[in-house]
Amino acid sequence: MSWKKSIFSAALGVGLTLAGMAYAEEPQTGGTLNIRINSDIRGTDGLNRDGNTDTVLHHIFETLVAYREDLTIGPLLAESWEVSQDGKTYTFKIREGATYHNGDPVKAADVKWNWDRRVAAGQEWFCNSFFDGSQGLKVEAIETPDDRTVVFRINEPNALFLAQLANIQCNGWIASPKNVGADDKWNPDLPIGTGPFKLKEWQKGQYIALERNADYKPVKEKMSGLAGDRTPYVDDVKFLVIPDTSASETALFAGQIDILPNLEASRIEETKGRGVTVLSTPGLAFTPLLIQTKDPLLSNVKMRQAIAHAIDFAQIANARTNGMSGFNPSGVAQASAFFDDDFLKWPKYDLEATKALLAEAGYKGEIIKIQTNTRYQGMYENGVLTQAMLAAAGINAELEVLDWAAQLDNYLAGKFQIQAFGYSARLDPSLMYGVLLGDKSTDPTAQWDSKEAFDLYLKSTKTTNFEERKALFKQIHALMAQEVPILGLYYEPVTDAVNANVKGYNVWPADKTRAWGVWKTK
Repeated sequence: MSWKKSIFSAALGVGLTLAGMAYAEEPQTGGTLNIRINSDIRGTDGLNRDGNTDTVLHHIFETLVAYREDLTIGPLLAESWEVSQDGKTYTFKIREGATYHNGDPVKAADVKWNWDRRVAAGQEWFCNSFFDGSQGLKVEAIETPDDRTVVFRINEPNALFLAQLANIQCNGWIASPKNVGADDKWNPDLPIGTGPFKLKEWQKGQYIALERNADYKPVKEKMSGLAGDRTPYVDDVKFLVIPDTSASETALFAGQIDILPNLEASRIEETKGRGVTVLSTPGLAFTPLLIQTKDPLLSNVKMRQAIAHAIDFAQIANARTNGMSGFNPSGVAQASAFFDDDFLKWPKYDLEATKALLAEAGYKGEIIKIQTNTRYQGMYENGVLTQAMLAAAGINAELEVLDWAAQLDNYLAGKFQIQAFGYSARLDPSLMYGVLLGDKSTDPTAQWDSKEAFDLYLKSTKTTNFEERKALFKQIHALMAQEVPILGLYYEPVTDAVNANVKGYNVWPADKTRAWGVWKTK
C-alpha cells in the first residue's frame, strides 16, 4: 500500500506532528479513563450504527486490517497478508495467539461466519453495496484452508479492497460466533470480541463501561491509528453520555471526564487557560447540508442552484470552526494530498442569481424544512445559519429540530427536504464519494443519483495512479457543482481536550478516540 502512504504523508505530516504527544516516562497500569460522548450507542452488532457507536465498538472488536495514522493500511487481527499477482486473491494470516474475551481462539472459519452473516443482512449492513458488485468490487468467495489462514477472492483488481475492509464505518470486525444464540439473534448485552477492552456494563442513556482485557496479545507492529499494538493500560474506560456541550466542559474542568473529543473551536483558548491540553489536526469528517433531490420542489435543479447561491458558505465555515477550516463543498478534504483549489469551485454567494433562479424554477413561497438537532451543536448552528440566509434570500425556510435518533432515522429512510448533517471521516476520497453516490430507489442514504458521476467514481477505485485519480475526482466535483445534489460546508478540524494526568493520547485525521496505549498518572 505504498501508494497511499506517498499520497497522504506530505499533506498530513505537519498536522500529525503537531497532534502527537511524546512522553519519556513508562506507561502505568490501572485507573479509569472517562471519555465524553454526546449520545448513547445504538447497538453492539455493528449494523445499527453512528459515529459514537463505531468509536466504542472498535475498542471491543478488531478488523483484519486497519488504518494507520498516515492513512496507509496496517495489521490488526491479521498480522500479515499477501496479494496475488493478478490482484484478485488476498491471503490473510490471523495473528498468533489471538483469542476472544471468553478465551476461545480465533479461527479462520469465524471470519467467514462473520462475513456471511453481514452479507445476509443485506441493506441492513451499511457496507454491503461496497462488496456485492453494485459498485464494481465483489467478494466472490472466502476460503479457510487452515485455522489461521483466510483467503478472499474478488472479481477484479480493486485499489480500495483493503481500505474497505478497514473502513471504520463498516464495522467489518470479527466477533465470536457465540454472540449469536440458538435463535440466531445477536445478544446485545454481552458482545464477545478480540479487542483490548470488553464490555463491563451498559447503562443506556448514561454510560458504557469497558474493562481491560488482561489476556490481550497485540500484533507486533507499533500502535498507529487503529492499527498495530492496542495494548490497554487503564483498568476501565467509561464513555459518559453527556448531551449538553456546556455540561461536558464543566465536567472536564472539574476532572469528572479526562477526554473531551470534538471541543468547540470557539472554546479552545479558554480551555487552555484552565490548564487543559488541547490537541488539534486537520480532519476528514465532512459537514454538509443534505438535499432530498426526490422532493417535488427540490428535484428541480434550478431550485437547488438558487439555494446554493443564497448561502454564504465561507461565513458559515469560518463561524463554526473559528477560522480553523475553510469552506469546502467537495468530497476531497483539504487534508488530502488530492486537494487543490479546483475543489472549491461552487455557485458563489449571489442573491441576484438566487432571485432569477427562483423565478425560473416557478417558486411560489413553498415551505422548505431544514431538519437538525441539538445533540450536535455544529449541526444545529448550521441549520440556524442556513435558515436565516435562505429567509433573507426570499426562500420560506423553517427549522425542524428533532432528537438525534429521529433525525438519523430520517436520514436512513431519506425522509427530509434539507438536513444539517455530518459524515464520519472517510480516509480516501473514493470512500466519501462512494457514500454520497448511489441509486436512491434502492439506497435511501444515497444523496446523489447520477450515473455519470457514479461511473467516474468506479474508475477511481480501479487505479492506483495518483494523477489519474485526482483528475477523476475533479470531474466528479465539476458535475456536483452543476447538479447541486448536496451542499458541502467544511471538514471538521479534529480538536480534543485532554486533562493533564492523561498520557499517551493523541489525535489523528480519522477523528476516532482511542483508549488503548493511554495511561493516567497517579
